[in-house]
Amino acid sequence: MSNAQQHGAGRAGGIGARTHRPVTGWGVAAAVLIAVEVLREVLVSVANWRDYLLIHDYLNGAATDADLAAADSDVLTTVSSLAASFVLWGAAGVAFLVWLWRARINAEALGGRDAHRRSRMWTVGSWTVPVANLWYPYQVVTDIWRASAPRRPAPDTLVKAWWAFFILAEIVKPVQWRLANSEESESDVLANANASALLTVLFLVAGVLVILLIRQVTTWQNRAAEAAGGER
Repeated sequence: MSNAQQHGAGRAGGIGARTHRPVTGWGVAAAVLIAVEVLREVLVSVANWRDYLLIHDYLNGAATDADLAAADSDVLTTVSSLAASFVLWGAAGVAFLVWLWRARINAEALGGRDAHRRSRMWTVGSWTVPVANLWYPYQVVTDIWRASAPRRPAPDTLVKAWWAFFILAEIVKPVQWRLANSEESESDVLANANASALLTVLFLVAGVLVILLIRQVTTWQNRAAEAAGGER
């Protein structure tokens, strides 16, 4: 038997019905919630630019106090609220972490625990520990990706691109928040709108990439489970 054939046989026997954790449902939930949150980020950027244009018109006499009051209570303002952000980010985060935990268990069955640089507790904990959260989550996801791939070594360009855009977004986010909370002039509102547009682009790309990542790992693990007669 060739090395490739031996490798395939090892995977099929390593993720059976008793060890495989179904990932499809949580993967779909995470992907949908992430997509909804990305759409919300787009609407936030639209709202910030709407506010800038409205204030610009107001200062030039082309908008009234009634226009400003109407903008403060419309749908865009509601979607842009911190409450909406916390609810969607929280729901998407929980779904993603549950999927990631299950994917990690499956990846250990496929590649063995030695294929992972961090212990299983870091699958969730790595996202909350300051400083470590700059690269530990990337290592956790990369190891799951590599262990789940049917052929090794598996190119991890998708994981690297996702993490790069995600980290950039996390760097820009506090800057944009400070700008949003210190608007005292038209130029401040414009600066916030520009920062918001940049943040939206970063989150949009990161969101698309992580959805592709979730789908690919889920597909790989489901195929391995099916080959061993496991449950998806």
